[in-house]
Amino acid sequence: MAAGAAAGAWMLVLSLWGAVVGDRNITARIGKPLVLNCRGAPKKPPQQLEWKLNTGRTEAWKVLSPEGDSWDSVARVLPNGSLLLPAVGIQDEGTFRCQATSRNGKEMRSAYQVRVYQIPGKPEIVSPASELVPGVPNKVGTCVSEGGYPAGTLNWHSDGKLLIPDGKGVSVLEETTRHPQTGLFTLQSALMVTPAWGGAPHLTFSCSFSPGLPRRRALHTASIQLRVWEPVPPEVRVMIQPEGGKLVRGGTVTLTCETPAQSSLQIHWIKDGIPLHLAPSPVLLLSDVEFDDEGSYSCVATYPSHGPQESPAVRVVIGSVEGQGLGTVALALGILGGLGVAALLIGAIMWRRQRPRREERKAPENQEEEEERVELNQSEEPEAAESGAAGP
Repeated sequence: MAAGAAAGAWMLVLSLWGAVVGDRNITARIGKPLVLNCRGAPKKPPQQLEWKLNTGRTEAWKVLSPEGDSWDSVARVLPNGSLLLPAVGIQDEGTFRCQATSRNGKEMRSAYQVRVYQIPGKPEIVSPASELVPGVPNKVGTCVSEGGYPAGTLNWHSDGKLLIPDGKGVSVLEETTRHPQTGLFTLQSALMVTPAWGGAPHLTFSCSFSPGLPRRRALHTASIQLRVWEPVPPEVRVMIQPEGGKLVRGGTVTLTCETPAQSSLQIHWIKDGIPLHLAPSPVLLLSDVEFDDEGSYSCVATYPSHGPQESPAVRVVIGSVEGQGLGTVALALGILGGLGVAALLIGAIMWRRQRPRREERKAPENQEEEEERVELNQSEEPEAAESGAAGP
């Protein structure tokens, strides 16, 4: 009577919850019943068999037999020799072995490696950002998955493509915690991205949870779309080498369009207001220049969010080798003329310094002549007086 009741209860359990399994590697859902077959066991008592368990509930091998001690709340041997676990838990992970002797005396062994799992709830993105700013790290949001076992992994996707953290434009901060009572895991993954200047005006993100066991489908969150807000971009400008843009025929000039994000923008070139039919490039190289290459050059950077922006124009001037030679001759003549003027000034200064000395030397000579004239005049006056007195 007791055996019939046990068999009836076992059949009821199988019909409602469980399944008879025969694979060596068993995966069971937490909280569900699990039945392990003992191959070769007689279907009806008396039975010669025993089960050995080595799990998280046992310190060593635990032996169960149809006539053994009751361990009904954890596992028990059914009338057909199978082992029933009424509600599998994390502590039931481990190894299960059965050794049975059939009625004809043949021994058979069964061995199972049991793992358990728990599918968490659908992950979700909490605290999502409202918009992103290019050129700086932005927190997109935090993906959360609760109540899973094993822990599994969280992955981020952008526009349907898997995001791989590189520590530069994409980084992820992960945290895994475990419930102290149930042993289930909670995963959190915070995504940081640095949008590029001139990139897409909107970015779409989603997150998925991949279970730690094979052949289990990933769970995906709903997608979020964030706007990339770009302030007015910095001014686009053209750098020219050589500086000043002056060079002779046959030379080379390099024009570089400087933008905040050269790799993500379309750069086109304009000469004298007319677009040049060249492939987009931030660098324009003019080699073996001729007079036809003279003119004003500018570049146009096209931003997806702000449209095209043109740089101020720079001037390229082409000279000639002959003109450069005449300029050198003129420079030499100018230097010689300057040296001549300097020599004249020095001569004039020296002449003026020597002039007072000559005048000093002439002064005594003039004084002696004056004294001689005075003496002659004095001697002539008495002679004239004497001749006047003797005449009448």
